[in-house]
Amino acid sequence: MYAAAVVESLAPLVPGATYEVGRSIDFATIYVPADRLVDTCRALRDTPSLGFNLLVEVTAVDFLPRAPRYEVVYHLVSIPNRRRLRLKVRVPDGATVPTVQGVWPAAGWPEREVWDMFGIVFDDHGDLRRLLMPEDWTGHPQRKDYPVQIRKTAQTYAPLEVSEQEFRANLERDRVRRTQPQ
Repeated sequence: MYAAAVVESLAPLVPGATYEVGRSIDFATIYVPADRLVDTCRALRDTPSLGFNLLVEVTAVDFLPRAPRYEVVYHLVSIPNRRRLRLKVRVPDGATVPTVQGVWPAAGWPEREVWDMFGIVFDDHGDLRRLLMPEDWTGHPQRKDYPVQIRKTAQTYAPLEVSEQEFRANLERDRVRRTQPQ
């Protein structure tokens, strides 16, 4: 499998990092330790035989009650080598993950989205603030412990009621306007 070859290529490039091949049905997946994430991403981007030059997505998964609770997921593409790779970082509740903006500047907004939805903090992120939820929102809605049963009165409006005579008069008025030259 391609994931094992990537791990074999990364071992000499990122000394001290231990990688794990993950199970996947669509494309290669490897688990990366959080403290070696930036070095790993830089090696994946800068090594010509790997060449993962495109960060497609950053997302997360909440596995409550499992520990570690979260996995931050990075989807990468090597355009010159026509390969895809999924990196996963296991994150305990309350822990942080380093930002990969220094490797892929486009990671800024997806990392903000992950923080907004899950509350996972990215170290050294220059603009970690709400992106999808309003600034005054409390909590992170994609967490499994987020209170879903919010009680809010429904806002309803009275439907527009038009009598048959008013409806016919409106039709006639519109027909006359359409037939008159402007």
